[in-house]
Amino acid sequence: MEKIDSIGIIGGGPAALFVVKHLVSENIYPQTLYIFEKGKRLGAGMPYSQEGAAKEHVANVSANELPELPETFSAFIQRKPYPHHPDFSDYHNINEYKVIPRLILGDYLEEQFKILLNTARKMGVEVKVCTETTVTDIRKKNNLFEIVTDNDQTYSCSAAIICTGHHWPKKFEGNKSGWYDSPYPPSKFSGPTNYPIAIRGTSLTAVDAVKTLARLNGTFSEENNEVIYTLHEGSSDFSLTLFSKRGYLPALRFHSEGSAFSEGWIMSQEEIYDYKEKNGGFVDLNYVFERNFKQPLRKKNEKFYNEIKDLTIEQFVEKMLSLRDELDSFELFKAEYYEAQKSIERHQTIAWKETLAAFSYAINYPAKHFSAEDMIRMKKTLLPLISVIIASLPQSSYREIIALYNKGLINLVSVDDESHVEPHLEEGAVYYYTDHHSGDEKSDHYRMYIDAIGQQPVQFNDIPFSTLREEGLISSGYLKFKDTHTGMIQFEEDNRKILKMDSENYYLRVDGLNINDYFQALDYYGKATENLFIMAVPYIAGLNPDYSGLDFCDTAGKRVATSLKSGIIADKIVS
Repeated sequence: MEKIDSIGIIGGGPAALFVVKHLVSENIYPQTLYIFEKGKRLGAGMPYSQEGAAKEHVANVSANELPELPETFSAFIQRKPYPHHPDFSDYHNINEYKVIPRLILGDYLEEQFKILLNTARKMGVEVKVCTETTVTDIRKKNNLFEIVTDNDQTYSCSAAIICTGHHWPKKFEGNKSGWYDSPYPPSKFSGPTNYPIAIRGTSLTAVDAVKTLARLNGTFSEENNEVIYTLHEGSSDFSLTLFSKRGYLPALRFHSEGSAFSEGWIMSQEEIYDYKEKNGGFVDLNYVFERNFKQPLRKKNEKFYNEIKDLTIEQFVEKMLSLRDELDSFELFKAEYYEAQKSIERHQTIAWKETLAAFSYAINYPAKHFSAEDMIRMKKTLLPLISVIIASLPQSSYREIIALYNKGLINLVSVDDESHVEPHLEEGAVYYYTDHHSGDEKSDHYRMYIDAIGQQPVQFNDIPFSTLREEGLISSGYLKFKDTHTGMIQFEEDNRKILKMDSENYYLRVDGLNINDYFQALDYYGKATENLFIMAVPYIAGLNPDYSGLDFCDTAGKRVATSLKSGIIADKIVS
């Protein structure tokens, strides 16, 4: 059995949980394991704790979709039932295909973390958990990492794994009344708002805001199997306006066969490097689309495959989005709900949507080996469709949104790239946009504005660990242009995101930090910083297009553990 001197995990949410899972499964038992968590709990992180959820918020995953952990969700409910949640009060009646309230899922993840840490303790690991502790800096000294905390303590570790999770920076919130830079924590909305509210975005983050604000201004009830919304007496002027660049509402959950998310299904590192060697040093986006979307789709639905097999990526996206562009967003929303309900009732998947979601997950691993051209192409073309489909909005959330729509209390405004929001002098914000139908320039004032476009990448200069930046131990993410002429044109158009090394080599700067296939940080010269790993999703978004979710944490945690076991910190391994 191998022993590693010490490991420090910065952040104690789901990413840290899955790192520990794979340390245990790979029999990697350091003498000391430190976990630093700024909150009070381990495992739940922001999304599954009161920092990111209230009782009305549900996850977009069900029990059958959860990655493997020491205890099944059903077994957890058997031990710790929830009497006030009819669907989770008796494990005999649990529907494993039903989405889980986020706070209950947080309790489950916290419990699994405790089990894993106890397993590590039984194997001789000294586990030191530092909750309510923020790491302010990470320094490298004599082949060790010094982890500095906000209480002026310093801990030395032979390996550091950054798992700090979601990050919601404040721009005007707190200084401008009625302006909110995110809807988290939901507890900050504490009373009725008897006026129209603007919400930027239509992601699941926006849905979180809708669900919270609706409950502060009215009540949901059910009549004849239909959800009805009734305003409170003092909220007669309450309404919600969603602003979206594409005017799309998120796609609904449907029956998923749930077998696509596995390490064996994605391109292996051997396959990636073999392909690069034979194809000019890059993995081609068209190849990945054929390998991880078209061919799996062929096995699931040959009829649909034959309809799209000769289409380019651009043509396929245009085909799939054309209906969304033609129909009213809420009417399409209703139609997709009935399609999804039929899928669930018949236990039949919607093949192209499930395959596209799996493709989105699989693309994370070859993406850092794309050319700059293919990354630009993917973000411009594929990601708008993928972001809609993988949202997997729970049916209960849909029914509440439609209840608001039926009362005329929620509407959607499609805006272009020129739209912008500015703080109002007195309260809230002014939304500047061009009316999609009339072409008129608009400047609408809202007493409350909430930015809800979801997690955004953290850029290099905003990474909180200043010493890592200053000493060049981390670096911005870059991808090389395959074609010099294309790189030159892009550089001339906007050199803020293009790096010119010389007349032959141009690079695209992507969001966040540079990492390798094992989630190791790459330094200023592109070399792996030994023993430093980054799994914080906002820090690595540029090279990981679909970087959220428990499945991603599970796969990334396995990569980190595999790297540790392979001897990357061999000088610290003892028998």
